Amino acid sequence: MINYSREVEEMCCVAKGPNHGPAPIPEEGKWVKAYEIKDISAFTHGVGWCAPQQGACKLSLNVKEGIIEEALVETIGCSGMTHSAAMASEILPGKTLLEALNTDLVCDAINTAMRELFLQIVYGRSQSAFSDDGLSVGAGLEDLGKGLRSQVGTMYGTKVKGVRYLEMAEGYVTRMALDEDNQVIGYEFVSLGKMTDFIKKGDTPNDAYNKAIGTYGRFADAAKYIDPRKE
Repeated sequence: MINYSREVEEMCCVAKGPNHGPAPIPEEGKWVKAYEIKDISAFTHGVGWCAPQQGACKLSLNVKEGIIEEALVETIGCSGMTHSAAMASEILPGKTLLEALNTDLVCDAINTAMRELFLQIVYGRSQSAFSDDGLSVGAGLEDLGKGLRSQVGTMYGTKVKGVRYLEMAEGYVTRMALDEDNQVIGYEFVSLGKMTDFIKKGDTPNDAYNKAIGTYGRFADAAKYIDPRKE
């Protein structure tokens, strides 16, 4: 039973005009009118932050017919958030989107990422919006690359001493290459994921380290090399 106020009960009825339903959203190569949670299928990402803005989270979900089939949680800047992320990656798969949206994932950054991701999905702004049948379960791992490590960048700079590249998408920066004007023209890096894989296959740590080294830019043409952490 629905309770109506006296004012509403005393009103006369006015006929409702045409009902066209919700606007269709692009969803896995189709245009879908979403009425229920089960009408939603998408793969996309959401980024969240905590109240003191101490850390941030990137949450990626692969949703099929309203059910979360795959979850990738990437965090930065807060040690406590990593433990919440471990819990979230276990809890989220198997839940409906509505359940997930109303699940306390402990960390504000992860909860915020869930909210932002929900908005992306229900408005049809997903990464898979125009992909026929969407992305297969496992697509989240492709974001990490062969080493299955998050792409993290760490840069530091001061007015008096200039920039220092510490971590690039390829890995841990060991040396920066400078030209005659002391401008950056490249860098050397160690892919920590590759190095660890080499060690697991039996290489010595030193051999694995050397095999995982790479360079970017005009590294070989430098007039000077510096260790960004010590020089």
